[in-house]
Amino acid sequence: MHTQAQPTTSGQTTLTLEIGLLLLLSLIWGSSFTLIKVAIPTIPPFTMVAARVTIAAILLIAIARAQGHTLPGRGPVWPAFFVQGLLQSALPFTLISWGELHIASGLAGVLNATPPMFVLAIAMMTGRGRQAISSRKIIGVALGLAGVAVTIGVDALSSLGTTAPLAQSAVLGASLCYALAPIWGQRFSGFPATVTAAGAMGCAAILMVPAALVLEQPRTLAPTSQAVVAVVGLAVVCTALAMVIYFRLIRTLGPLGTTSGSYLRAGFAVALGTAWLGERFTWSALAGMTLILAGVIAITIPRPARRRGLEP
Repeated sequence: MHTQAQPTTSGQTTLTLEIGLLLLLSLIWGSSFTLIKVAIPTIPPFTMVAARVTIAAILLIAIARAQGHTLPGRGPVWPAFFVQGLLQSALPFTLISWGELHIASGLAGVLNATPPMFVLAIAMMTGRGRQAISSRKIIGVALGLAGVAVTIGVDALSSLGTTAPLAQSAVLGASLCYALAPIWGQRFSGFPATVTAAGAMGCAAILMVPAALVLEQPRTLAPTSQAVVAVVGLAVVCTALAMVIYFRLIRTLGPLGTTSGSYLRAGFAVALGTAWLGERFTWSALAGMTLILAGVIAITIPRPARRRGLEP
């Protein structure tokens, strides 16, 4: 007598958890735009990023040790950590912070929502992961980008290429870094997420602290208390906590699925602006967020397995 196999929900439960973490990560990184706006008037970009990654590195190293992990000794992994720290934090954080000094936050949000498109283009050009690129994911990327444009407002695109082109290029450069970072980060799949995050942030701090000391002389600054609190929030929540989640998602959702959070990040930025900055929530914003959600679902939900016949 044969018994019929019972369906398991473990895979669905795991996917639900990962999508929940993607939502959390998007919310955290969506709030970073507000915190940067608070800090940037009195803490310049290099100093802000140096403080952000240094505090995060110290916290992550302490967490890793508390979990019983040790950072790798000398070896080829450390140059790889330096590249990860540069792509994921040092360079894009600086480019975005500087860019927001010169362009509207809405336009910056649209430009910074493009990493999935870069990931898709890289996969198609290099052949890496091309077999995982389906028409549904391509449609998902298009839906997400359209949703961002609708959410932020099409008017924000009217200044594209006409004002502060260098600042616009800087934010696009940050998006390219965010696309390359999860692809590069796949090589750390054998390390715990806290170890990878600690190594990458430690290397980012080594890169940024000398740059800040030379270029901005932070000892001469007089930041406001609100700016200091904003930088601490950026370091603890938007960097340390976010990086642990991020390196987990690289392993579970892959580069394209992880970068799809950039669409959600733009939507959360609008929602946070409505909640705390008194910005008006429009029907176009609701429509845009619906498109964003549809795009993320199309990118992250795996293709259903083909039904196989069961023995009677």
